[in-house]
Amino acid sequence: MKWLFWGSVGVIAYTYAGYAGWLWLRTQWRHRPVKRASHAPTVSFVMVVRNEADVLERKLQNLIELNYPEDLREIIVVSDGSADATNQILSQWSNNSGVQIILFSGSRGKTACLNDAVAMAKNEIIVFTDARQTIEPNAVRFLAENFADPEVGCASGELMLGDPESGESVKGMGLYWRIEKSVREMESESGSVVGATGALYAVKRSLLSVIPPETILDDVFIPMNVARQGSRVVFDSRAIAWDVPSLGLHREFARKVRTLSGNYQLVQIAPWLLTSSNPLRFEFVSHKLLRLVAPFALVAALVSPIFLAAPVYRIALISQLGFYTLSLLAIAQIKRGPLARIADASFTFVVLNTAALIAFTNFITGKKAAWVR
Repeated sequence: MKWLFWGSVGVIAYTYAGYAGWLWLRTQWRHRPVKRASHAPTVSFVMVVRNEADVLERKLQNLIELNYPEDLREIIVVSDGSADATNQILSQWSNNSGVQIILFSGSRGKTACLNDAVAMAKNEIIVFTDARQTIEPNAVRFLAENFADPEVGCASGELMLGDPESGESVKGMGLYWRIEKSVREMESESGSVVGATGALYAVKRSLLSVIPPETILDDVFIPMNVARQGSRVVFDSRAIAWDVPSLGLHREFARKVRTLSGNYQLVQIAPWLLTSSNPLRFEFVSHKLLRLVAPFALVAALVSPIFLAAPVYRIALISQLGFYTLSLLAIAQIKRGPLARIADASFTFVVLNTAALIAFTNFITGKKAAWVR
């Protein structure tokens, strides 16, 4: 039991702290700044939507108003079997010379629609974005500057949870996302990022290949395929897109289950990710796959001290029970103070690892995770 406890603690510690610590050390001895410069390649915005009538008009206006030369850009929107007013809104925009619309009456899946949109695109850089998030005016200019460096094949923007006026949320998923961004920044500063921000990232069209059918995490598959071809995947914190801090617990949970299920799927559809042909194999395992293992390590670390008599194991058991009890305080919606912040962090941690367990169940049962808007 001792080896089970300490092995589990080791996995947990490396997953949530050790990898970040190793990245920090790597940035000290192998700092690789991106050679950014003023650069304005032609860009094609690509967006797949399904039943996004509530936010679509605002997003299209947002894209039109971005601070990027109108003659150097095009917007391609694919509606994947929308059943609300999405298609009517897009039909009204089809008269705009800078907007190309593809309407499908039935659902084909996001991946198939992305492949169609990329095939239609004519420009050097493909900018992927989603309907809900608002992009800051200069964000695409900032992304484009990264491609002045010939080593860069993909540039990811930064997703901020909150709004420009009140700032970024520090609670729940907001706190988790801030930690995640710190990891991505260190990956980028010393090499390449494992994946991109799905709400806003740009890729050289010449490095894009057909995405396998029903791929859940196109924003991981595409950047990893770029890295496989020898180009860097970088993170630019200046290129900002804003999103709401929370879509509600049910939708946030469903979205996280889908994301974690996508990590399992990636290994199935792209087994080269675990071979030497993947230059980011170590980072991929450390950043993505160990988070799938962590829930099992947490269970082992909680159960094993029950069978061990030494005081250190009693302390470990009580500490863990106390931590998980704190998550219940978040459910009680304590509003203020340090205890509320700790409880919120504890609850988010429990939710994320529960989502990982559900994702594992989906994987072994073959259940597909639905596309959560």
